[in-house]
Amino acid sequence: MRVMAQLAMVMNLDKCIGCHTCSVTCKQAWTNRAGVEYVWFNNVETRPGQGYPRDYEDQERWRGGWVLGRRGRLKLRGGGRLRKLLTIFANPKLPGIDEYYEPWTYDYDTLTNSPLQRHPPVARPRSLISGENTKITWSANWDDDLGGAPDHGHLDPVLKGIEDKVRFEFEQTFMFYLPRICEHCLNPSCAASCPSGAIYKRSEDGIVLVDQDRCRGWRMCVSGCPYKKVYFNHRTGKAEKCTFCFPRVEVGIPTVCAETCVGRLRYIGLVLYDADRVSAAASTPDEKDLYEAQRRVFLDPEDPVVVREAERAGIPHDWVDAARRSPVHALISKYRLALPLHPEYRTMPMVWYIPPLSPVVDVVRDTGHDAEDRDNLFAAIDALRIPVEYLAGLFTAGDVRPVDAVLRKLAAMRSYMRDINLGRAPREAIAASVGMTGDQVRDMFRLLALAKYEERYVIPPAHAELAHGLEELATECSLDYEGGPGMGGWGPFGENSGGAPPIAVENFRMLRNRQTADTVAGPVDKENRVNLLNWDGKGHPEGLFPPRPAERPGGGDPAGEVEPRP
Repeated sequence: MRVMAQLAMVMNLDKCIGCHTCSVTCKQAWTNRAGVEYVWFNNVETRPGQGYPRDYEDQERWRGGWVLGRRGRLKLRGGGRLRKLLTIFANPKLPGIDEYYEPWTYDYDTLTNSPLQRHPPVARPRSLISGENTKITWSANWDDDLGGAPDHGHLDPVLKGIEDKVRFEFEQTFMFYLPRICEHCLNPSCAASCPSGAIYKRSEDGIVLVDQDRCRGWRMCVSGCPYKKVYFNHRTGKAEKCTFCFPRVEVGIPTVCAETCVGRLRYIGLVLYDADRVSAAASTPDEKDLYEAQRRVFLDPEDPVVVREAERAGIPHDWVDAARRSPVHALISKYRLALPLHPEYRTMPMVWYIPPLSPVVDVVRDTGHDAEDRDNLFAAIDALRIPVEYLAGLFTAGDVRPVDAVLRKLAAMRSYMRDINLGRAPREAIAASVGMTGDQVRDMFRLLALAKYEERYVIPPAHAELAHGLEELATECSLDYEGGPGMGGWGPFGENSGGAPPIAVENFRMLRNRQTADTVAGPVDKENRVNLLNWDGKGHPEGLFPPRPAERPGGGDPAGEVEPRP
């Protein structure tokens, strides 16, 4: 047994409202730079739909992830080392800008500076890549709210084989949102595809990053990732990807996408796993068994043997304790509600999802029956096979049974808690019908519906002695070359590839203190540096707002009264 720790995320799809707040905040934090205008480390897809980039799930076309060879051994779908060496200067399995979308802005100068004329001026869309006028034909959320379903819904790769049966049902009743980030896999095919060894998985927390010093822009990682969550910066000639906001999680703050999520659907926590079992689990012959195989890789942090082996492996005691309190461990292993996205890619993804019950509830409600009644919901799950088949195509390689079990638990929880909320005696038979007790259902309900901030995010601070140079400069950052992407200056590998201003860990610690303090937090000698970007809304920092009349020289209220501060 070789115990390792992994930061992981679970998303409850029943709570996603498709507001795209997570996408926008991630965009502003990580990809608001030259060369990555088309990039979304976090995006929210409407399913059914083609996703972003378009049809990324069609591995017959893109050749991402792993497959089993003749002897049952894992091999890259895109080819091994020899094939990559022979084709290193030509990479045909790469999404083009049409698959992503050509980013654009508008010609606002025409609006603001046009002279008086008979007809109002028009701000035409202009490409952010070429600067020329363009026509908007696709974007990262083109299928939003089924807007593109009549034209594009049948092109969803997950619908393959059930198109004729599903399409009408989907347009009428079945739609949900699927937020996506990098999966930070246990068996990442992007890292195995990189000829330069630039992509690596941090041993202390499992986050997958790109070493910008080593990256030579071969783009094999883009092809190798089946989720297409590695991107190419065409200005710097480097690959970039989601960093799991590592400067934040290193000091116990959740990722930007989780912090700003309006629906509070994201959970972040540690899981302990046996690294010696990963290869065997990923090599499971039957794709439908991959979900259970990966779940068996995870270890019980309450097991004394696991705790002893974790401490022997150098995992700090507070990290083991965090694994015990981890909401991710509870949702995956304790309640068995979360499922991996496309386990058939054999990358062992570590961003899991709770499938949505809402489509089933909507169907029951539209028939005029009680949508909270357990019998109605169970019957609907049995009869409404099409959405369950679609969910199984996303999360369990087509195996309907685990998805059916999760939906039944969610339905039982809804019915059980309804009796309590209406003042009726809870029916233990409802909990027993899904193999749970009433106490377990209540605990599960609290975690899914009522969990506080510190219960949704159990993130232990990093230990510097374990990190790859966890210093103020954050040397293992995916943006760690001079200047950082878009920061200005030319380096040896193209524009903006030159020295980076340090990422001060203390700044994130101060942010955490401000978020949790009841008073103004921060050094006294830095009060004058407070601005609207880092002001937490507490107090009245000097220089942030115009002085009050009483504070102006010779000013003051005629009656001698001073207006109170907010």
